[in-house]
Amino acid sequence: MFVLLLILVAVLFGFGFLHPIWWVAAAVLVYGATRHGRDRGGGRSSGGGSDLGDHRSPQDYRDYQERRDRQDRWDRRYSRQNRARWRREDRRDHEHPR
Repeated sequence: MFVLLLILVAVLFGFGFLHPIWWVAAAVLVYGATRHGRDRGGGRSSGGGSDLGDHRSPQDYRDYQERRDRQDRWDRRYSRQNRARWRREDRRDHEHPR
């Protein structure tokens, strides 16, 4: 399907040298294909379900939680390690304005 779409876009682009309206047709086709691809990939579900995320698996949520927890741990560690240095730099900046 993708190969046929690619060939069709190439043909329409080629016809664009004869008449520019074909370039518009090729652009509309590319736009429609990319929008359709995004909708199928993971956008809002079109099949009558609720919008509360029922299309996501529990594994997706666990992955999200693990990523969030790792980021929180990294932020806390970085903050603790550099807090003293930041205070020294702030003190230095206030004592000796440039």
